[in-house]
Amino acid sequence: HAKMATVPLGFNIDSPRWDQSTFVGRLKHFLNITDPRTVLVPEEELDRAKALVEGCRAGLVPSGSSREQLLYAKKLYDSAFHPDSGEKMNLIGRMSFQVPGGMAITGFMLQFYRTVPAVVFWQWVNQSFNAFVNYTNRNAASPISLRQIGVAYVTATGAALATAVGLNLYTKRAPPLLARWVPFAAVAAANCVNIPMMRQQEILNGITVTDENNNELGRSRRAAVKGIAQVVLSRITMAAPGMIILPIIMERLEKFTFMQRIRVLHGPLQVMLCGGFLLFMVPAACALFPQRCSLALADLELELRDSIVAKHGDKVLYVYFNKGL
Repeated sequence: HAKMATVPLGFNIDSPRWDQSTFVGRLKHFLNITDPRTVLVPEEELDRAKALVEGCRAGLVPSGSSREQLLYAKKLYDSAFHPDSGEKMNLIGRMSFQVPGGMAITGFMLQFYRTVPAVVFWQWVNQSFNAFVNYTNRNAASPISLRQIGVAYVTATGAALATAVGLNLYTKRAPPLLARWVPFAAVAAANCVNIPMMRQQEILNGITVTDENNNELGRSRRAAVKGIAQVVLSRITMAAPGMIILPIIMERLEKFTFMQRIRVLHGPLQVMLCGGFLLFMVPAACALFPQRCSLALADLELELRDSIVAKHGDKVLYVYFNKGL
């Protein structure tokens, strides 16, 4: 057994390394935990990282552990384990898998947009991937049944297919660039359906809100709606640059003779370019809004507001909650 030592004085493994009240601080945080290289880390190393983080929380770490080792263990822990339950997340659903998974699917969606069967297939693949991601990153405090997951999946896939196929037929006589933007419209429409459906329990029953010192104050549906709306906007922002700018780039490139000779490489090229966009956009979109979201007391439901005022007077001006990813 390794000798144990106490945690360095003043070191809190759960306190953010960067200021989370600023966009730049949040960007650095998410660049760290969405690092796609972490998907290659072996399971045993992830388990060791979890043990190290839990030991650190209890005040004990293996003797000789450096600050850098502890911070790297926390990076692996944040990338692979659910923040609420502490359970290891499935690989496909992790935010660190968004770049390799998303670049492949988005690249092929942008490449195969001309025929209805191709549009149907790639939108179905994308919604299946999204369902994994949304289920994996769900709020563990608001459980969702398998039936609700199924309904969310079918509804979102239906919305994506209806948008994609409808616009695909509508843009047959439109400029070619408009047809290339159809996948983005479908992805945006599906996100507006998929995420609220997958997190419907939060909207129906509310989510826990706290004061600035993390003391529970009650449950709020309005807080849930605000958090979910921010997540929807973040997910659409994540996809937007790659799916809007990349079609313009490909439209220009395909006019060159050398590009017409290497048509077989257009798909792989789009996949690589999508990866370049997502490498920055995944952490940037996650950082768009603070993870610890706030809502003014005046904007809460009347019943909850009265309950808080009755218990705390005018001491509580804002409530706080985790918006999810």
